[in-house]
Amino acid sequence: MTDIEIAKSVELKRITEIAKNLGIEEEEIEQYGKYKAKISSEVYEKRKNKENGKLILVTAINPTPLGEGKTTISIAVADGLSKIGKKSILALREPSLGPVFGIKGGAAGGGRVQVAPMEDINLHFTGDIHAITAANNLLSSLIDNHIYFGNELKIKEVTWKRCVDLNDRQLRVVDTGLSEEKNIVPRRDGFNITVASEIMAILCLATDIEDLKEKLGNIVIGYNEEGKPVYARDLKAEGAMAVLLKDAIKPNLVQTLEHTPAIIHGGPFANIAHGCNSIIATKMALKLGEYTITEAGFGADLGAEKFLDIKCRKAKIKPDAVVLVATIKALKYHGGVPKEDIQKENMEGLEKGLKNLLTHIDNLKNRYGLKVIVALNRYLSDTDREISFLEEELKKQNVLLSLVEGWAKGGEGAVDIANKIVKLTSDTEYINEFSMVNKEVNYVYPLEDDIKTKIEKIATKIYHAAGVDFTHEAIENIEKIQKLGYKELPVCIAKTQYSLSDDPKNLTDEGDYIIHIRDVELKAGAGFVVALAGKIMTMPGLPRVPAAETITIDKDGNVEGIF
Repeated sequence: MTDIEIAKSVELKRITEIAKNLGIEEEEIEQYGKYKAKISSEVYEKRKNKENGKLILVTAINPTPLGEGKTTISIAVADGLSKIGKKSILALREPSLGPVFGIKGGAAGGGRVQVAPMEDINLHFTGDIHAITAANNLLSSLIDNHIYFGNELKIKEVTWKRCVDLNDRQLRVVDTGLSEEKNIVPRRDGFNITVASEIMAILCLATDIEDLKEKLGNIVIGYNEEGKPVYARDLKAEGAMAVLLKDAIKPNLVQTLEHTPAIIHGGPFANIAHGCNSIIATKMALKLGEYTITEAGFGADLGAEKFLDIKCRKAKIKPDAVVLVATIKALKYHGGVPKEDIQKENMEGLEKGLKNLLTHIDNLKNRYGLKVIVALNRYLSDTDREISFLEEELKKQNVLLSLVEGWAKGGEGAVDIANKIVKLTSDTEYINEFSMVNKEVNYVYPLEDDIKTKIEKIATKIYHAAGVDFTHEAIENIEKIQKLGYKELPVCIAKTQYSLSDDPKNLTDEGDYIIHIRDVELKAGAGFVVALAGKIMTMPGLPRVPAAETITIDKDGNVEGIF
């Protein structure tokens, strides 16, 4: 059975029942049909003085085209905890239409561990990403309208881009205002994918509607003739933008196929944005469950680093444990084994590819001071010899391994990791034996560091690069940003997800590689600085054979082809 067929074979509970099991009253949710709802901010306000549950971060090795199943493992862990009698809840990101119709496909889990209704979640869901697109493009239209009617603010350079929630490489650079109407000013523009919009980051880092409005007003849209920043608030744009986002700021409640509650809210990519779901959703989940399972995008060098150095710092939270997802196939791929041979036993390739896993373990355990457990997403092609080798190597690192079979068995296939997580986060003897215990996250850099130093620390300490090469433009922009008073913002590096380096083809992370920073951008609204590394694009393209070619709908209205 396909993922969508499995999802449709399960009878879901009404969302009011899922909410009731969390202690949420019917009047505290806004229903979007039978199985989706928005959660009122009152839910958190009523519980804000309640002790938080435990926070479990799910991250992974650098991803490969084979798929590691990070979201699948996240859902399996939540269902596994429910199986052993724990009150668990998921806090995940919303899927973007870009990858759904592109190369990745859906992002709602797979097999017996999915969030549902999966086709709704993967497509328009409750309209949050569309609202972000509208707010982003409203600001663009207000900018050009202001220039059209005389440009009172003396805007000389517009840095704000339009966006659309699709992969469309043709829109990376465009010329606008070509109608030759009187007073219209042609200019060079471009599009980001919506999940890379600063407004997506703002939504995910805002604490409430007032904070959201303030952050929207702080967006730098460009620079005037004196080289000073022009803000969205100068255009009086923040109020209307906030109105478009008044529902989008509310977290979405759905369920897994085993009826574990899931809060899905916000969806920035981790390779081009900060890769975490909203602070509002995570903090709400921590008040509602004993265990909150959340996910950071792509590999731990991107998603986990940004989760810890940006989100945790802003939200004042810390994971009680980290689940690091790997597959035997992916490790062999990182060891240089070709895709066509990946299902064959290959101890040499596995041993070589193990370096990627051990690097992420070292980062999480020894640099951040966090408790780590490796979740092996098991495949039928995995041999006992390969699994035993991996287990022995992890014992040398004093790190636990759990074989997870959630895809085939649902929560039952994640009972082992659920039990180990409970012990790892609750049992003092177990904690002392298998982990380092730190009360606070050891951030990679203090905010007092200058921007260049922060980038260098991430590159050398987390990416294990030999150094960083900055273009002249990047250095100029760093100096400009610091002169404007934004030196102490955290840094979000936009980099390929496929390698620790900035070269997507360097799968084995060989050599003394350098991270190349071609530009640095200020995101004053979101409250961080973006450093663009290598050839990473903030508007992805479609593959030769897009997933969209297999997606359709039958005469009865059933969606087919999402995987």
